[in-house]
Amino acid sequence: MDIFNSTILGIIEGVSEFLPISSTGHLILASNLLNIPQTEFVKTFEIAIQSGAILAVVALYGRDLLTKRDLLTKTIVAFVPTGIIGLLLYKFVKSYLLGNSLVVIFALFFGGIALILIEMYFKGKTQKVVDPAKISYKNALIIGVIQSIAVIPGVSRSAATILGGMFIGLDRKTAVEFSFILAIPTMLAATSLDLLKTGYSYTSSEWTSLAVGTLVSFIIALITIKWLISYVRRYDFIPFGIYRITMSMLYFLFLIR
Repeated sequence: MDIFNSTILGIIEGVSEFLPISSTGHLILASNLLNIPQTEFVKTFEIAIQSGAILAVVALYGRDLLTKRDLLTKTIVAFVPTGIIGLLLYKFVKSYLLGNSLVVIFALFFGGIALILIEMYFKGKTQKVVDPAKISYKNALIIGVIQSIAVIPGVSRSAATILGGMFIGLDRKTAVEFSFILAIPTMLAATSLDLLKTGYSYTSSEWTSLAVGTLVSFIIALITIKWLISYVRRYDFIPFGIYRITMSMLYFLFLIR
């Protein structure tokens, strides 16, 4: 993988990590379109550069976690189910799901339908919880369990946590902000586990690609997070559902041509 490809993938990661469209799914599809072979390093790269986007969350929300102890403990509670399931299914996910275009296509398609249906269900309803720190421990655990579904590439961790949060009473902005915060332990754990499993056995050029992709994703994610917070104050996620369905159909046609 050269610097150009790592930069492109870093941009895609920074844009898609916090939108309900699946960053992993988009990275896999982009790698195929760029003719980047799905080697063990590329699979690790697609996981590891997410840490750049997570550092953007730390920069914007780290102070809240340090000053609001309840929010920190609830974030840890929400992380536990994903941590356990991710650890148990790590080998299966990396061997059979990561790099599988059909899995991504189906997850994008049905996730898009779910996004539209759930938004239609909540249209006109008033949500009760308007502050991430006021989420109950029970609801934090429920969101964590729902987040676990995102081990399937294409599902979208942010979509799962945002919609899960809305379903149990969070308003859209609060669900988005908790999704941001929950991404910190989730994605740092995923990156650390993958690097430990692969033994850090990369060439200098591969480390350079990782560094470039991570830096680019950090910068782009900062911009995306601020934009998304502004967006959810006025609009719903139905356009993202339509986008997911359209992307899945276009890529399916690309595969079978």
